[in-house]
Amino acid sequence: MREMDVLGVRVSIPENEVVVVLAVRDGGRVVLPIVIGPREGASIATAQAGIVPERPQTHDLFISLLDATGVRLDQVRVTSLEQGTFHAELVLSSGQHVDSRPSDAIALALRARCPVLCEESVLTAAGVVMDAEDEAEVVSDFQEFLKNVEPEDFEP
Repeated sequence: MREMDVLGVRVSIPENEVVVVLAVRDGGRVVLPIVIGPREGASIATAQAGIVPERPQTHDLFISLLDATGVRLDQVRVTSLEQGTFHAELVLSSGQHVDSRPSDAIALALRARCPVLCEESVLTAAGVVMDAEDEAEVVSDFQEFLKNVEPEDFEP
């Protein structure tokens, strides 16, 4: 498992797909783009910006429920990529692991201030290596990747 930083949420042009971009914390310039829903993207961006809504949204409520039961979210893990669909899990302080979509897991991790980890196999399959000398080419490849991704590729 590799620890990841959440670089942010982007909207790909012209498809208008929402993508969260993770980067390997200690491993050069490897990034992992994951297509997500617009609501989850907004939730991630809101948490990154430090915006606290007047009333709790779904991810805020989930963290409040965990707090009320004395359970913490210790980490989230992007565990696999199966037929174009990323899978994740929540690791709770009680030792339980809960299946999750990566977008929800990342939104929760930002609120709980816990690490986001990723399996090496997922990084090997879907990670993009950003070489400083080839950064323009990598960005172009990433944009081409986004052009060829269909929403159906990420449906369960």
